[in-house]
Amino acid sequence: MEHTEPNGCLSVKDFESNLKQVHTDKYVETAQNVRLYVKDYGQGKPVILIHGWPLSNEMWEYQIDFLVQNGFRVIAYDRRGFGKSSQPWDGYDYDTLSDDLQEIIEQLELKDATLVGFSMGGGEVVRYFSRHGGKGVSKAALISSIIPFLLKTSDNPDGHSKEKSDATANAIKEDRIAFIDNFGKTFFGVNIINKPLSTPLLEYYRSLCSAASPRATLKCAESFSYTDFRDELDFVKVPTLIIHGDDDKIVPIDLTSKKAAEGIANNRYIVYEGAPHGLFYTEREKLNNDLLAFLNS
Repeated sequence: MEHTEPNGCLSVKDFESNLKQVHTDKYVETAQNVRLYVKDYGQGKPVILIHGWPLSNEMWEYQIDFLVQNGFRVIAYDRRGFGKSSQPWDGYDYDTLSDDLQEIIEQLELKDATLVGFSMGGGEVVRYFSRHGGKGVSKAALISSIIPFLLKTSDNPDGHSKEKSDATANAIKEDRIAFIDNFGKTFFGVNIINKPLSTPLLEYYRSLCSAASPRATLKCAESFSYTDFRDELDFVKVPTLIIHGDDDKIVPIDLTSKKAAEGIANNRYIVYEGAPHGLFYTEREKLNNDLLAFLNS
């Protein structure tokens, strides 16, 4: 309980305690020799932001500030192999990645949390429910998510062919930075006519992607390209927000979020007309308001 001085102000002890809660970055050891960089800002119900591939927690810049200002505790971390986290050789399958998430939730003693997964991060969200029972989580959000299954198979005929995934892997191996440069333009819907972000900002996002481990970049691409989550949707039993742009050229909406909305029982599905994959920036005000309405619902 907070204590106030006679003048109505917080005591020095409680003020310092609150200050520590408002702005903290730290490392959480989730496995032997694996330390994940974690930002833990604000107070209130926790919101855990899981970044996309091959970015880092920095992609959430415009969401972190907004959510903290609106009374939430925001936890944004770098997946292993990305950003400031450790870069082990292995452990880029979704079982291990969801175990990392579980360790963060356990060690930070988070309860009544909302998981927000962008793109590849949607896989950690769903696998956390199927593998860890959704412990400590009361809501979920899938943003531009790869859920439920991207690969073309006999029972998923509209999926991406293995040849396409192989071509992506070869491009990364040949010239990873050039791949990221081209990928970034498609990611944000940049073309001759449409330039939704400045050139310096596009270069900044490229630099975030470039900092990722080459090994992690390749192995995570395999994980989100080939992992089938269709049988795991039933495990997501909490209210779920699903948001996707209908001009997403990276993760097509009809293959992913449209099907996720059909498979997750308690969801609110919102389509952003004309939005590209990287809507966390291009549609940031709309996304922030939709997230806030969902968190407060």
